[in-house]
Amino acid sequence: MFHSELISLDNEVFRCYIGWSALLVLKMFAMSLLTGLMRFITLTFANPEDLMSPKLKVKFDDPNVERVRRAHRNDLENILPFFAIGLLYTLTNPSAFLAINLFRAVGISRIVHTLVYAVVVVPQPTRALSFFVALIATAYMAVQVIAAAAF
Repeated sequence: MFHSELISLDNEVFRCYIGWSALLVLKMFAMSLLTGLMRFITLTFANPEDLMSPKLKVKFDDPNVERVRRAHRNDLENILPFFAIGLLYTLTNPSAFLAINLFRAVGISRIVHTLVYAVVVVPQPTRALSFFVALIATAYMAVQVIAAAAF
């Protein structure tokens, strides 16, 4: 049975979910801007109409641009599932303490993942740890949603 109060700003779990979701949306927008900035810094453009000089050539293989693009793609592969499962998890009426900390874990670890992958490159296992924190938290929420659905 659906309880409409679960999808309400009066519900601290839902409020936390939408806050972290909005922050992660802004983070993904920032990745688009960072990709563009990196293209300008390295003069690496993928489209002929973007070339700022006739001396420049279309280029697809700058390692700095590709690193930022891979980090952005990783966000798309991991943050979008969080949006769906986080909302469904909110509907299971979870413990506020646990849910809020799971949302924080996903949000913070995705930000750290970007920082150590695309902004200030840090050796492994930092990136892997930040990736797995978010993955495990999101997978835990998915399992809880499945258990609550009891299908």
